[in-house]
Amino acid sequence: MTVSSKQDGPATGRPARTPRATDRPGDTSPFAIGLLLRRAHDHAAAALSGALRPLGVELRHFAVLIELHQSGPINQRDLGATIGMDKAMVVRVVDDLEKWGMAVRKPIPGDRRVREVEITPRGLEVFDAAHDNGQAIFQGLVEHLGDGEYDQLMDVLTRFTYPPPPEG
Repeated sequence: MTVSSKQDGPATGRPARTPRATDRPGDTSPFAIGLLLRRAHDHAAAALSGALRPLGVELRHFAVLIELHQSGPINQRDLGATIGMDKAMVVRVVDDLEKWGMAVRKPIPGDRRVREVEITPRGLEVFDAAHDNGQAIFQGLVEHLGDGEYDQLMDVLTRFTYPPPPEG
């Protein structure tokens, strides 16, 4: 194994090393974007959990409520695939929501094995209350950003998360 110094590069004739991860501002390693996004996620998730806690739900429950509100009734398998949650977790979360009166499972005609999950009026009430609670928390997350930076951040994150399909 070759140990490289900071002086490696074209002037010394030794190949420059790939920057090593520091998980600090200024990190230029191949891991920098993932590490920074993880820290940003942890920061935002911790703050947003504060909006949900008084309502008795966690982010995983809220993720399901978002999809149920957005898509309408959906079978559990598709629900999990859409929000990136494994089958066992979907069952546990929907069990919780059903127990709390926020969602209901209904049989799908013609297939006894598959159930659709649907948001209830109580679920919609909690969903709306979470948005009301989240407004002040959201303001706290972005108040230090300059003019236009929030929109710029959202644009970049959206394009990063949902890249255009490859051509051809």
